[in-house]
Amino acid sequence: MSLLEQFLPAFLEEVVGDRFGRYSKYIIQDRAIPDVRDGLKPVQRRILYAMYDSGNTPDKPYRKSAKTVGDVMGNYHPHGDAPIYEGMVRMAQPWKMAHMLVDGHGNWGSMDDDPPAAMRYTEARLSVIAMELLRDIEKRTVLFKDNFDNTTKEPVVLPARYPNLLVNGVTGISAGFATEIPPHNLREIIDACIAIMNKPELTVPELMEIVKGPDFPTGGLIMAGDGIREAYETGKGKIYIRSKTAIEEMRGGKQQIVITEIPYQIVKSRLVNAIDSLRMEKKVEGIAEVRDESGRNGLRIVVELKKDVDAEGILAYLLKKTDLQTTYNFNMVAIVNKAPRQLGIKQILDAYVEHQKEVVTHRTKYDLEKAEDRAHVLEGLVKALNLLDQIIETIKASKNRLDAQNNLVAKFGFTERQADAILTLQLYRLTNLEINQLEKELGETQKKIAQLRAILESPRKLLNVIKDELTEIRGKFGIDRRSVIQGEVEDIKVNLEVMVPAEDVIVTLSREGYVKRTSLLSFTRSGGELGSAGVKEGDVIRWSLGVSTLDPLLLFTQKGYYYLLPVHQIPEFKWKDTGTAIVNVLPLAKDDRIVSIVHAKSAELAPATDGSEGVEGPMLVFVTKRGQVKRTALADYATSRNMAIAACKVSDGDEIVKVLRSDAAEDLLLVTEQGMSIRFNREEASVQGRVAGGVRGIVLKDGDEVTDALTVAEDEGEILVLTDYGYAKRTLLLDYPQQGRGGKGIQTFEFKEGKRVRPNGTKLIAAFHIKESVALLAVTASGAVSEFSSESSPIEERRGQGKLMTAVDRGDTLTEAFIKPLSTQP
Repeated sequence: MSLLEQFLPAFLEEVVGDRFGRYSKYIIQDRAIPDVRDGLKPVQRRILYAMYDSGNTPDKPYRKSAKTVGDVMGNYHPHGDAPIYEGMVRMAQPWKMAHMLVDGHGNWGSMDDDPPAAMRYTEARLSVIAMELLRDIEKRTVLFKDNFDNTTKEPVVLPARYPNLLVNGVTGISAGFATEIPPHNLREIIDACIAIMNKPELTVPELMEIVKGPDFPTGGLIMAGDGIREAYETGKGKIYIRSKTAIEEMRGGKQQIVITEIPYQIVKSRLVNAIDSLRMEKKVEGIAEVRDESGRNGLRIVVELKKDVDAEGILAYLLKKTDLQTTYNFNMVAIVNKAPRQLGIKQILDAYVEHQKEVVTHRTKYDLEKAEDRAHVLEGLVKALNLLDQIIETIKASKNRLDAQNNLVAKFGFTERQADAILTLQLYRLTNLEINQLEKELGETQKKIAQLRAILESPRKLLNVIKDELTEIRGKFGIDRRSVIQGEVEDIKVNLEVMVPAEDVIVTLSREGYVKRTSLLSFTRSGGELGSAGVKEGDVIRWSLGVSTLDPLLLFTQKGYYYLLPVHQIPEFKWKDTGTAIVNVLPLAKDDRIVSIVHAKSAELAPATDGSEGVEGPMLVFVTKRGQVKRTALADYATSRNMAIAACKVSDGDEIVKVLRSDAAEDLLLVTEQGMSIRFNREEASVQGRVAGGVRGIVLKDGDEVTDALTVAEDEGEILVLTDYGYAKRTLLLDYPQQGRGGKGIQTFEFKEGKRVRPNGTKLIAAFHIKESVALLAVTASGAVSEFSSESSPIEERRGQGKLMTAVDRGDTLTEAFIKPLSTQP
């Protein structure tokens, strides 16, 4: 037979699948997931049993950890010393275990994630409460199995005389499964066990009247809402853990935030560094110093604040941005009958009670066997003492011990066990006192036998034994709750003033879309004039606003969308810098453009609290080129999103011409390309929702479109209109009477017609409400920019033909015009 013929063909998928399946089964059952009965992973169980078996108990001196690790690795857990010592360390750390199972001596790490000393330096022994997990293990209470090399036996599960799975919790990750069970209060869990034994049909809401929720060794405030109930019903749920904090007054009017409890499994040193990083990076204003003052008296982190800052606001920011508040996700998975299952709290407690029934039953049977054997021996001894002389003669007449034993059995009817006890009887037991003691012991033993049999025969008495022993453990090891339960999840609101220093700045946006935020200092040092602003060649500043860093800006596009842009999020540049493209700040679509910017205050975008729903207060007025007008409360545009949001419904072929802010009951003036205009009160357009399409503002002639819209009040000032050929004229606002919304309007400009007449334009491109002299910038289709003063345009009647204000090259026309932004400081 050739070498190749000795091999069988196999598919890689089948081989890998089979091997990984077996590996996964081992990881799940024998490595990472705890048993529902004793709440221990195999390595933890082996550590505790090895310490117990070697006599490393609380009443003995500490023993080197390396010896325990060696015993565990050599006898039970052949996976290397590192994971064994890590498991041992965790059971000795009070900030991870509600009740430590290992009593450590030496350096066992810290909450700052400092590593423990090597196992050759540390010493350990079982803790007192760990003995309750192992109690009665020698009385055949649990099954034993062969170890990995069949040289000794190890327990499959520990007797676990209290519900360790819930009391100490567990964290584990295996192949395809993970578990996350939080620690609980020992008293509450034992009370729940007893309640279930008294009333097996107990519901989860009834159980939650006893077990309020997790109880973390690090304390903290637990905010749950329905998270705990969901976790206890299904095994999955989410809660929030918040640090215990207090704001203390200091000398000099200063304050400090003191943290005395932090969330479970949070590394203290990383938390302190995270808070200090916020201070150094100036992401939050007002923190002077961060100190870790923890010591023998417990945890204490101090965040010292500067004078006259909002301590509550800074605390809220720290809770939101650091691990001072964290989420904890329940995932209560445990091994039940050799398979992983996701369990609710009642299922876990039911499984534990069933385990205790088996443990106490096995222990009772063991004790009954021992008691019956002892009673049998005592009966023989008492009988022998009544026939003492005859028995002595029989023994003296026997050849040897075996012959004497056989003679006692044959002559007096003793059993071999009784005969053996008689032969080993010491002579001092023949005194009257000892004879009475034996008779008394026999009576007590028979009484004990009756009690043990009663326990085995009565499920009620069996449960009473479990209850009594649990109550004893509760009284001996129970501690007060450390974590405070709060019903609802408290929403953290952070004031912008905490994160952003209040500063007056200038924000500019150029015609080609370059935006920047500039400090007043940079503006002043650069000459304090708009003309000195940095722009690309051929570009011009379109909007310039004096605002505060705490304010938001609303940017509206021609397609009916808007962006809310907080001023502090606009990149800061020097006044002579170009700035950055707006698309780097906002996700503005390529085929869309900004038509209006509205400056608002944060308070104006807050939702109404008096039920008015924004009917009173600042309004936004939208005007489209087809003459639609919509009025909506400014507060409706509050958002926390930084993407494009619908601001106004725009029909196909239509677009937004302008968005105006209106703070009072003023008039709207619409101007069309063909020289028509209409003036009506804004109240004629009823308040509509954010995504509404509006109402008709003006009836347009065929081919006409709205070119501009203004807000006007009373009759002060003039209306200036500008054509695409550069002709402009002013007309007194008094000449524009108020009309009803939705009419054809009145003429506001007359275009020259005729072959021998020099044309003054084909359409109007802009309109302005002029109260004082302003500089106007006009931009042509080719990008040329010209400037003229509003005062240079003549005042004419509404039907005036205007005067040439800016020359336009042949073949070129003006496309837009706007008031030259003033560099007024906020």
